[in-house]
This record gives sequence, C-alpha cells and structure tokens, in this order.
Amino acid sequence: MASALHISNLSLPTLKGSFLSNHPKTSPVAFNGVRDLRRLSVFKKSDSPIQARFLQTGFQETCSPRQISAKSMNAANGSTSTISQTVFGILHLVVSLGIIVAMDKYLKKAFVAAAIKFPSALFGMFCIFTILMVLDSTIPAAATTLNNFFQPALLFIQRWLPLFYVPSLVVLPLSIRDIPPASGLKICFIMVGGWLASLCVAGYTAIAVRKMVKVEMIDAEPMVKPSPFVPTEVWSWSGVFLISFVTALLYPTALGTTARTCLPFLLASTVLGYMVGSGLPSGLKKVFHPIICCALSADLAALAFGYLSQSGLDPVLGNYLTKVSSNPGAGDVLMGFLGSVILSFAFSMFKQRKLVKRHAAEIFTSVIVSTLFSLYSTALIGRLVGLEPTLTVSILPRCITVALALSIVSLFEGTNSSLTAAVVVVTGLIGANFVQATLDKLQFRDPIARGIATASSAHGLGTAALSAKEPEALPFCAIAYALTGIFGSLICSVPAVRQSLLAIVG
Repeated sequence: MASALHISNLSLPTLKGSFLSNHPKTSPVAFNGVRDLRRLSVFKKSDSPIQARFLQTGFQETCSPRQISAKSMNAANGSTSTISQTVFGILHLVVSLGIIVAMDKYLKKAFVAAAIKFPSALFGMFCIFTILMVLDSTIPAAATTLNNFFQPALLFIQRWLPLFYVPSLVVLPLSIRDIPPASGLKICFIMVGGWLASLCVAGYTAIAVRKMVKVEMIDAEPMVKPSPFVPTEVWSWSGVFLISFVTALLYPTALGTTARTCLPFLLASTVLGYMVGSGLPSGLKKVFHPIICCALSADLAALAFGYLSQSGLDPVLGNYLTKVSSNPGAGDVLMGFLGSVILSFAFSMFKQRKLVKRHAAEIFTSVIVSTLFSLYSTALIGRLVGLEPTLTVSILPRCITVALALSIVSLFEGTNSSLTAAVVVVTGLIGANFVQATLDKLQFRDPIARGIATASSAHGLGTAALSAKEPEALPFCAIAYALTGIFGSLICSVPAVRQSLLAIVG
C-alpha cells in the first residue's frame, strides 16, 4: 500500500526522469509527456501494472473530456446544419414552385379577360425561354442562376408528372358512358393504329434526315432524376387518407361542400396508388403501369366511399373532378399543375439548347412531319371508319401531351375534353408498354431516331418508359416531347388549319 501510494503521488516530470534513466535508448519526451510516454517500454508486460494503470488513467482523464466535448459539438453542429438545410430546401421549393404556379394562373386569367384563344401557358413558356436565351447571350451567369433557382420546382414537377395525367382516367367511367360501344371500338382502333403509324413516320423521318446531314452525336447535358419515394411518405399519406376518409363519412360537408370534404382522401388515394405502382417490379410494371395502379386506387376509394355513404360511385367521381374553380376536387388540384408543366418545358429546352442547335434538322423536321401526320391522319381515319365528328375532333391531339391537348380541343366547339385526356393517356400507356419492342422490330438503332419516334407518338409516358432503359435517348425524348405539343398547339391556333381539319372530319 505504501509503495502504491508513493507511486500515485509522483509527479509526471519525476516519472519521466525515472523512465529515462532506466531506459537510456528511448527518444526524448514531448513537453507535455503524453504522446511520447505511450511509446516508451513501460507498456511492456514486464513493467509494473500499477505504472501502466496510472499512465492509462492519466491519459484518459486528460483527453477524454476534450474528445467527448468535440464530438458533442460536432454532432450538435451537424444536426443544426441538417435541419437548417432541410428548412431552406422546403422554402426554396415552395417559393420556386409558387412563382411558376402563380405565373400560370395570372396568364390564364389575362388571356381569358382578353378573349385570346392561344394557350396562355405556351405563351409563358416562350417568354421564359426567350429571357433565358437573352440572359445567356449577355450575362451567362444570370441565366445559370435563374435556371438553378427553379430546379427544385422542376424536380417536383418531374417527380409527380404522371399524377397530373391521372384524373381523366379516374373519371373515365363517366366520360365514356354516353359513347356507343361501336364508337368506342373505333376509337381504340384509331389509338392503336395511329400510335404505330406515328411512331414509324417520326422514326423513319429522323433516320432519313440523319443520313442527309451526317451530324455526329455529342454528349447531352446530364438529366437530374428525382428522388425515389421513402416509407415515411407512404405512411404519411396513409394517415391522411384514413383520417380524411372517416371525417368525410361522419361529416360530409365538414369543409363546406362534399367536393372539398372528399378532396383530401381522394387525393391521398391517388398519391398512394402512384407510390405503390412506382415500387412494383419492372416486369409487373409492363402490364400494371403505375398510372393504372394510381387510377384504380382512386376509383376503389371512390367506390368504397360511395358504398359506405350510400351515395353511389357517380357522385363521388363527380366530386373528384368538378371543373369548377370555386369548388375544386382532387382531380382539379392535380390538373391545375398542367400549365406549370408547359412552363417547365422552357427550362428543359434551355438546358439542352446546344443539343437542339446541333441536331435541329433531325429534331424539327421529324416533329413537324409527325405532328402534321398525327392530326390529319386521325381526322381522315375517323371519317373513313364512320366515327362521329365530335368524337373524332376530341381525339385529334392523341399524340400530344395532356396539358396542350386540352388547350387544342378547346379551340374547337362541342368536344369532349374528358375523352381527349383519356385517349391521350391511354395512347401513352400503349407506347410505354410496347415502344421498346416495336423500335427493335423496326430496327431503329439510332438513339436520336428512337427518342424522337417515342416522344412523337407516346409523349411523356412513352418517354419515361424508354429513358428508364435507354438514358442516351432521354434528351431527344424530352425535346421532341415538348416540341410536338408546342408545334401542335401553334398549328391548331391557325384558323385555316382548324377549318381544314373540320372539313376532313366532315
């Protein structure tokens, strides 16, 4: 005990001197006696265990509080930084998306007030694209900053894009109720045959122009992919669905009207269907596309609510898509983003401006030829098979994205916009399921031809399906997808073109 007590009361310098005298071959000790003491031979098994314990304890007592303090500070700083980044990201998304949505709403009101039939969102897209190009030629840094500022909004639109097409499929039972079965079969024939014909025309046109211009491909700007869905999102939307579903059953007019009260659970069921469908195996997606899963989920929710509330399916579907701005349903909220989708085309084209300029001949020639063919062939085949003129006009923009297809049919009188949207979405689903195999059968090897043919015949859904397996074709898909809708809207805005289409329809 006395020996142990004596050693424990020794100062560090005394120990150092003792160790140095006993071990003359060791190197000098550092000024604080900590780092070099650990290298000395005192840690050999032959040394006193008391000395070893003393040195270990002294080292831990000297440094552990500092290490713990540093780790705690780093953890606190990291947590604070993560929270601040998350909050800033949410605010950035809200502001950027809010500006795009507000711009779309303002332009729409202005065009209605001025009695202008030209699609307001398309005008806004041209304005944004012009501003970006002017800034790029004068102040490139400003153009880049502006483009980067809206990236969160663009990723949001890209991530949820299929949802904006779904409402027309959800209310399809109401849309086709007054269509005779014979007419329905004719429409299906035009959709399938028209998709294949448009695919061939666009693809062969692109290949022919490629052979004439002989321009080599260059690497496109990388396309940022949105993040996948996480379980937290699924559980959150499930909670929203359950709570709002029960609330709507117990208090049908809790939010003022039945449409508003049903809006939360119908919207949640649509979102959940899309999330579940997106997580299905790739093989199953070929048969059971996420959009189909999405529409079925909403219809099943509507059917369950109609049964439990004893109101029936039709009133619930009517509340899903009211087309009344003062009393919106879930479908109205989703389709309200279609104008924003068109505005986002400006940023997509600006990002790929070098690619568009280099391959302008192939892209613009194929898009113009395929769009004209799609419109006029649909009108002609509709007349040849004896389809009613109003139905034929309603399906004219079958190969144009929903956002602009609805604008096109609004230029005509007596059309069925719900049928238009449904035909466009079904055409996209046909392309999404069969486009890759069909392109292989037609021996289209060139990525430019494959991308343009896909987007010109099956718009956004076909684009998503092909680009998932052939990323090299994605830039051309995205460009042709936007330009097909833009050119279709521009040409149908010309009164002479509309008159010629109506003359063919009869």
